[in-house]
Amino acid sequence: MDVDFSAARPRKRSLTLRGHRTSVSLEDPYWREFVKIAAADGKAINALAAEIDAARGVECGLASAIRLFVFQRMARGQAAGRR
Repeated sequence: MDVDFSAARPRKRSLTLRGHRTSVSLEDPYWREFVKIAAADGKAINALAAEIDAARGVECGLASAIRLFVFQRMARGQAAGRR
């Protein structure tokens, strides 16, 4: 097993969404991938977080929505690599 469990504890990250400061608690691997995705899409982290926030609805917290977004993007990337 090649998993770094030392990064399992979420860390609080500050974001600004539509002019309002907020924070999300994310594990380091999710945050790093989130930053990479934002850069690859040519977007600021706050702008991408605001898009996810607007799309998530009330049933899902922002941190969970970001995790799901990162997971889905990574899964799509891996699926594309298998074609």
